[in-house]
Amino acid sequence: MKLRIALIMLLLTVGKGISQELITYEIPRQYKYTIHNDDFTVLVRVPEGDWKDLYEYRVEVDMDTKSKASMVYFDFEGKVEIMVKKNNGSLDQVKIRPLAKNIVPDVKENTMLFSLDKPMKLSLEVNGDRLHNLHIFANAIDRNKPDLNDPNVIYFGPGAHQPGDLPGDVFNIPSGKTVYVDGGAIVKAKFLVDKAHDVKILGRGIVLQPERGVEIRHSKNVTVDGLIFINPKHYTIYGGESTDLTIKNIKSFSSEGWSDGIDLMSCSNVEIDDVFMRNSDDCIAIYGHRWDFYGDARNYNIKNSILWADIAHPTNIGIHGDAEHGGNIIENIKFSNIDILEHDEDDVVAEGCMAICVSDNNTARNISYTDIRIESIQEGRIFNFEVCFSEKYSAASGRKIENITMKNISYNGPYVNPSIIRGYNSERNVEGITIENLRINGELVTNPKEGNIKIGDFATKVIFKK
Repeated sequence: MKLRIALIMLLLTVGKGISQELITYEIPRQYKYTIHNDDFTVLVRVPEGDWKDLYEYRVEVDMDTKSKASMVYFDFEGKVEIMVKKNNGSLDQVKIRPLAKNIVPDVKENTMLFSLDKPMKLSLEVNGDRLHNLHIFANAIDRNKPDLNDPNVIYFGPGAHQPGDLPGDVFNIPSGKTVYVDGGAIVKAKFLVDKAHDVKILGRGIVLQPERGVEIRHSKNVTVDGLIFINPKHYTIYGGESTDLTIKNIKSFSSEGWSDGIDLMSCSNVEIDDVFMRNSDDCIAIYGHRWDFYGDARNYNIKNSILWADIAHPTNIGIHGDAEHGGNIIENIKFSNIDILEHDEDDVVAEGCMAICVSDNNTARNISYTDIRIESIQEGRIFNFEVCFSEKYSAASGRKIENITMKNISYNGPYVNPSIIRGYNSERNVEGITIENLRINGELVTNPKEGNIKIGDFATKVIFKK
């Protein structure tokens, strides 16, 4: 099959010997006129090379408004230049986020120009409009493609793919298989890994409007890496009673009710690295027992990622568990180097960029947040650590929260609801919260008043450090 891939390769950049490579992908013809957004025209090239016109995908964001944003993607090595033209209306101001990347484009009339020398996931926003923005996913070139002649490789090549045994829209992936979705492929189905082991789901392609993106049930040693998920009806990654999971470099958009990003129930030994999650429910949620999944949740490493909660929490831990059998332990969880671009939640009992709200007799302990940069809170609070009972979700209150550390946390923005540290009663309490180098609008927080933090009943050993 002839791959409809545009490939440019320039070797030996003058004086440095650094290879330059750019790969762009054509959209399958079946979708060319149905999922395009004309808000922007986006071109990319290696320096002094020919400009390549990218396809601007339409992605729906924000459940409240069902807004139509834009998305482009490509792979590169070395350096690339990106030109973005705004096609409609005036261009008075432009911002590229995360702000920590420090990318300032050159703007002339309706055109913006900037360059990248490393892979990035970016949001380009004109005139402060975050609902009709442009998402740019500049991937590293995939140097680890599987052998497509291997009988254990399931290959989705350039073009459109949908299961032939409708209804269902499911591709079942058995043990020992590697799925590879080419960058020019669109798969309209979910991938189901059920009671399987040693499975990889890889590539640069798109999973479009599935029931769920990837569903992992009662399985072990599963990797999901590199794919783009556009508007699943439910979760993007749904994991239950599974271990040894790796989720890397995925990009996700959702705009439906219950369209969480990564939701894991009774899963352990999990790495989540370099993901971009823009969801209309929790971006990352970690629970104990729920539905037919049982067991504790242990050993998570969540890092180098961008979280954008149009609705609900960027991160959420602990509300579901096995209340009838004494609850679950949720422990040893690390968040590090995270950019939170938005948190918007109308329900004041369900707020918090960093939320640990344990119920169902659960215990949450040994959880750390390090180098967390919060750029915007539309409605919500910086954190909420609470042993609670939810009339909507709980069968019992939580049991305990202990040994939580926050280090190098920043929020720059207007007033938000107070952060909360609160136990349920004297036996179901919060104990041991260390807050080090929390800065709000650049000011170091050294006590609860400075940080707009409410320390409620049954919360002890709350320590502030410089």
